[in-house]
Amino acid sequence: MVKLRLKRCGRKQRVIYRIVAIDVRSRREGRDLRKVGFYDPIQNQTYLNIPAILYFLEKGAQPTGTVHDILRRAELFQERTSS
Repeated sequence: MVKLRLKRCGRKQRVIYRIVAIDVRSRREGRDLRKVGFYDPIQNQTYLNIPAILYFLEKGAQPTGTVHDILRRAELFQERTSS
């Protein structure tokens, strides 16, 4: 099973998270299938590769709680239901 989850990057006290599609059996820093965006909680910036995220969601990938909140704030689920 594939999940969309956060992968920690950056340095100490200056964290940035990549949003990745990754197998559930992999650890947090493990090998990902594809990078689909990033989230910077300090500057509150988000970059999302919408076509890649929609591809994985259509294939049955489950977002974690935090990634789901990020996608909901980006209004991705409203886009998905209207199309």
